[in-house]
Amino acid sequence: MFEVTKEILKNIYAPRPADSRKYDYGLLLVIGGSEFYSGSPALSALAAFRAGVDMVRVIAPKRAADIIASFTPALAAYPLKGDCLASEHLATLISMSEAAKAVSRGKTAVVIGGGVGRSEKTQKAIIEYLSQTNIPTVIDADALHALRLDPGVIFGKPFLLTPHTYEFFVVTGKEIYQRPENEKMKVVQEEAARFKTTIVLKGPVDIVSDGSEIALNRTGCAYMTVGGMGDTLAGICGALLARGVKPFEAGQAGAYINGLAGELAANKLGESTIATDLIEAIVDAIKF
Repeated sequence: MFEVTKEILKNIYAPRPADSRKYDYGLLLVIGGSEFYSGSPALSALAAFRAGVDMVRVIAPKRAADIIASFTPALAAYPLKGDCLASEHLATLISMSEAAKAVSRGKTAVVIGGGVGRSEKTQKAIIEYLSQTNIPTVIDADALHALRLDPGVIFGKPFLLTPHTYEFFVVTGKEIYQRPENEKMKVVQEEAARFKTTIVLKGPVDIVSDGSEIALNRTGCAYMTVGGMGDTLAGICGALLARGVKPFEAGQAGAYINGLAGELAANKLGESTIATDLIEAIVDAIKF
């Protein structure tokens, strides 16, 4: 077991060569949103940009995509027909994922789940998508709930799960909310080993494990209970995966950046802190 420090960012944010090209630092797809929820994928996308990814494409049902596209010209949002993600969109998701991988010369990752909803057809579509992709993927929010249908779709893939304790229970069946930290660490490590993937258990202390090692992140503060700060974590982790960072390192660095940016924002704004304030503080969180 070890604790995450700012040292982890040195290699990730090494000076860029003068001959860098677009997509050398990644292309991220954010799949999420629904008729009612549009903010979640937007927050992930904006956090990803601040964390240094070269490009983000949001894929969402039409109403959510249209709203997201209006937030800033930096966001590209592709509208899916209908009010929610469904199996009819699977071919589009796969083709856009493969196209992203081709144009970015392999520097691609996906964030899926934020605001996407928990209807049966949406959850089924998520499982179908995850079963057909090996692109590094952050599985968050409603996509974690979908895993209860078929957790086997994540086995051995370069995926990064970002549950809080209840979502961890949904995915694994293990109740750890009131357990001591050392017991939580053991269970997270066991479940990461069982799934052969990486888990970031969100909490006052974030526990990150790839099934072999365990890392603890202690950045963050009590003002980060506000909605949207899990979406920012997912976006930051997705940006790092798209840049080519391995899931275990991306989970550590993402948790560190998100927590420190939350601290910096809360130091200025206290009770008034919201997720967009955290996003604006990422620039200082990744400075040396």
